[in-house]
Amino acid sequence: MSTLVVCVDRDGTLGPNGPIVGWEAVQALVTDVGIDDPEDSRVNCLLETLSVARDLRDEGEDPLVAVISGGGGDGINGDRAVARGIDTLVADNDIEAAIVVTDSASDERLVPIIESRVQVDAVDRVVVRQSHDIQSTYYLLKQFLGDEELRGTVLVPIGAALLAFPVLLLLADDVAIALSAIAAVIGTFLLYKGLGIDDFVATLPRRVRDAFYSGQVSLVTYVVGTGLAFVGIFAGGISATNMTVTSELLVGLRFIFDSVPWFAAAALAAATGRLIDELISDEGVRSPYLNLPFGVVAVGLVVRGFTAYFAERADAIPPLRIPFPAGTVTVSPEGRLAALVVCGVLVSLVGIRVAGRFAADDDGDDRGGEHAR
Repeated sequence: MSTLVVCVDRDGTLGPNGPIVGWEAVQALVTDVGIDDPEDSRVNCLLETLSVARDLRDEGEDPLVAVISGGGGDGINGDRAVARGIDTLVADNDIEAAIVVTDSASDERLVPIIESRVQVDAVDRVVVRQSHDIQSTYYLLKQFLGDEELRGTVLVPIGAALLAFPVLLLLADDVAIALSAIAAVIGTFLLYKGLGIDDFVATLPRRVRDAFYSGQVSLVTYVVGTGLAFVGIFAGGISATNMTVTSELLVGLRFIFDSVPWFAAAALAAATGRLIDELISDEGVRSPYLNLPFGVVAVGLVVRGFTAYFAERADAIPPLRIPFPAGTVTVSPEGRLAALVVCGVLVSLVGIRVAGRFAADDDGDDRGGEHAR
C-alpha cells in the first residue's frame, strides 16, 4: 500500500478533467505551467508535491504523485470533478493514506471531499514567502466582498461618502461643513443598521397588513398614540418658544414638562390597545402586557415630578396652587415632587399586584383543568 501525495486545484486551470499521475507527468506539468506563467503560485504547489514525494521516498515509502484539477468547472461541478478524480485514483491504486498539497484557502475546501474517500494524514499549504501578507490580505478581501450583507453595510456608506464629498464641497465651499454632513449621514446609517431599524421597516408593511386582516384593536390605538405624541411635541414646542429666558436647559425642561403628559397618554393608548388584543386572544393575556399600562403611567408621573421641581426652582413654571373652599393652598416644589413620585410608585405597585393576581388566577385555572382531566 502507498501514500498518495496529491496537488488539488479547485479552479481547474492546472490541466484537463481527470488526474495526472506519476512523477514524470507531474514534472512535465511543472515545466509547462512555469513556462506559461513563471509568477504563477501553482508552480510552487507542484514543486512542493514533488518535494514531499521525494522525502517520503527517501524514508523508504512508495508514494504516488498525482495532480487533480476541477476541469474548468465552477463551484459544484469543479468539486465533483475532483471527487471523481479521487475515486479513480483509489480504484486504480492500493492507497492507504493521502497528503494534500494546496496553495490557497479555496483549494483547502476540497479536503473534506478527499477525506470522505481516503484517510488524509496531512495538509500542506504552500505560500510564497514574499507574498504571504499580500495573499492573506487577498483572501480576507475576497471573503469580505463575498458577504453580501457585510458588503452592503460597509461599502455602501463609504462609496456614498466619497461621491457626496466633492458635491458638498462645491456647494458649501467649506471642508468642515462637508465632513460634518458626511459624518452625520454615515452615523445615521450605522444607527439605522445597528439598532435593527431596517428589519423593523422591512417587516412593518406585513405587520400592518396582518393587523388589518385580523382586526387588532392595537392598530387603532397605535395611530391614536402617534397623534398624541405629535400633540405633545407641538404643546412642548409652543411652551418652549414662548419663554423669555435664553437658557437652553430651562427651555428643554419646559418642553419636557409640557410634553410628558401627552407622551405618557400616547404610550398608555398603545399599551392599552395591546392589552385588549391579548385579552380577546385565545391564548389569554400575559402579565407583562397587563403591567405595561401601569408602568407607563408611573414613569410619566415620576418624570413630570422631577421636571416640575427643577423648572419651578428656576422660575420657568409657576408654583402649583390647589383651590379649597377655605382658600388656595400653594404647594412647594418639594411637595409637588414628593407627591408625584409617591403616586408613581403606588401606581407601579398596583400594576405589579394586579399582574401577580392575574398570573395566580391563570395558574389556578390551569391546575384545575389538569385535575379535571
